Amino acid sequence: MNRKKIILVFIILGTFGGFFGYKMYNKPHIDVLKSSTEISISANKILDEFSKDETAANKKYLEKVILVKGEISETKIEREKGVITLKTNDNFGNILCHLSTEATKKMSTFKIGEIVSIKGICTGFLMDVILVKSEIIN
Repeated sequence: MNRKKIILVFIILGTFGGFFGYKMYNKPHIDVLKSSTEISISANKILDEFSKDETAANKKYLEKVILVKGEISETKIEREKGVITLKTNDNFGNILCHLSTEATKKMSTFKIGEIVSIKGICTGFLMDVILVKSEIIN
């Protein structure tokens, strides 16, 4: 009798797990360009907040559409997508903006040292603040 209950519990958990996985996999993608900006901030300020208190900054910025303004320090292509690095006052941290396909096409029109505003989804902090699905606004 106990063995049947254990098997039934595993079947139920497996069904819920499969359903949850399916829903997450098919979750609609956010169109950053059309989404409203939840927070506008400078590159220096957001990095400073993450450096001082990562937990508080995660609560404030994680998975939100934010607009970051800063100076371009580097541009590159990784896996056919553009990445713009925004310079900060911190020698060890920057803002890495992983661009959308459309934004990657526009990336070549921007020069190092130019001030830009980039809108993207904040995914956290690993020495640098990371924005994904980023769009160049100016």
